[in-house]
Amino acid sequence: MFGIIRPCRNRMGAELRSAWLAHLCGMCLSLRDEHGHLSRLVTNYDGLLISAAVEAQSVVSRRTAGPCALRGMKSADVAIGDGARLAASVSLVLASLKIHDHVDDGDGLAGKVGWAGRVVAQRWAAKGLGTASDLGFDASLMIDTVRRQPEVERAAGLGSSVLLVTEPTETATGFAVAQTAFIAGRPQNAEPLREVGRLFGRVAHLIDAAEDLEEDRASGAWNPLLVTGTSVEEAHRLCLDAVTGIRLALKDVEFTDSRLVHRLLVHELEESVVRVFGRRDRHDDGRRTPVDPGSGPWAYPRLTHDPRPRGFLEGCGAFLYMCGTCQFCCRDPYPGPWSDKWRNSCDCDCTGSNCDGSHGSGPGCDCCDCGCCPCD
Repeated sequence: MFGIIRPCRNRMGAELRSAWLAHLCGMCLSLRDEHGHLSRLVTNYDGLLISAAVEAQSVVSRRTAGPCALRGMKSADVAIGDGARLAASVSLVLASLKIHDHVDDGDGLAGKVGWAGRVVAQRWAAKGLGTASDLGFDASLMIDTVRRQPEVERAAGLGSSVLLVTEPTETATGFAVAQTAFIAGRPQNAEPLREVGRLFGRVAHLIDAAEDLEEDRASGAWNPLLVTGTSVEEAHRLCLDAVTGIRLALKDVEFTDSRLVHRLLVHELEESVVRVFGRRDRHDDGRRTPVDPGSGPWAYPRLTHDPRPRGFLEGCGAFLYMCGTCQFCCRDPYPGPWSDKWRNSCDCDCTGSNCDGSHGSGPGCDCCDCGCCPCD
């Protein structure tokens, strides 16, 4: 499982959490049924957005799936149909391109297995293209766009706009998300959804670059922020602007029920940005503002800018203590019990401009009823 959107079950609430899981499992089972068990490795949290977007514009069928180890050996209702198939197809195609890149660069597991990784990538690409063709979706256009990435990277240099580097990713994701409008029978939604996908691709690319920044700096690997001289603060600003653009574009989409899509593409995407770049304070000057009194039961573990990882037993003790004092849900930010790195708790600030309930034509946003603190 991978992806930049990693929803918190407490923030989402039971109903949206169940809907989210239905799309995740639906994509996984669609991959298994059409492309074999190995293809289930490309199941990812971001890919299910495709299936969720189709359902938000129409009605998606569900079926009951049997027990699964990842669900604690419980059965569940899962999404089926063209939305899940489209999500599976897009995930296969993008995963095949990523494996090709790793093989060419000689990094990661794919780089080590060499020709075997290339064989798997070619097989996944062919299967993904086949499913897309059945759905009336020419995925080769998306492949051609992503394959321009190396050329774009070679042309980039100090002083270049980082958005020139993110353009292929933006175009490919915009194309994929726009297809959900045609699958759902709502072609009038294609353009605003293309904008949603384009801006999501921008955020995904910048988050990936920011997360790998120090490692790439140390190893000398190519990183768009380093090559173009873009600061972390500027990348943060671009991500925040993109999330705002997504919120505005979603208002132009005619939805049947927009709650899950809005939750994932606005609030959970904002949380992903916070997780990587930190939280700006009320004055929006870029400083991170911990809401941490630093006394009483929350005096331990202390927040430090220089993480000091703990051993296994010490981390277990810190974990139990933090559970007992509600720090995971009520202290913001809190230190990781083992890593000692800053983490962010649930953020239920859905008032004012953050969420006005006017997105799409579906029900208003109910994200404030998330029950962040299990001790309430």
